[in-house]
Amino acid sequence: MRVMVLVKATADSEAGTMPPTELLEEMGRYNEELAAAGVLKAGEGLHPSSAGKRVRFDGMARAVVDGPFPQVGELVAGFWLWEVKDMAEAVEWAKRCPNPMPDGGELELRPLFELADFGEAMTPELADQEERLRERVATDDGRGM
Repeated sequence: MRVMVLVKATADSEAGTMPPTELLEEMGRYNEELAAAGVLKAGEGLHPSSAGKRVRFDGMARAVVDGPFPQVGELVAGFWLWEVKDMAEAVEWAKRCPNPMPDGGELELRPLFELADFGEAMTPELADQEERLRERVATDDGRGM
């Protein structure tokens, strides 16, 4: 099962405060453990929401909203993509994580949808298309180069 692990933002991360060297070292060791176990598929930190934008949809209309965004505790400061056998394994890995934020941290674990989750709506043609896209992204930068 694939799981997205969301590192929740804090006032410090939204202010652009960079983590201390010690935390970067701890996270580096943790990421090495995840990779060695075959769990880590991707992971990155994100700039504060002040550097971001949101695109809101209303029918055919699109509205662009500049950051920063309110409700700091609902924002994401980083993520991992893990492949684990089940949610219990994901929780065990999450509990081993160094505190991701000097001012207190929180991780949110969310399973990714798999093709089978879509039931009959996922036609064989759509499943083939999805598989081709996944193969393309896995072998190049997604642009067919």
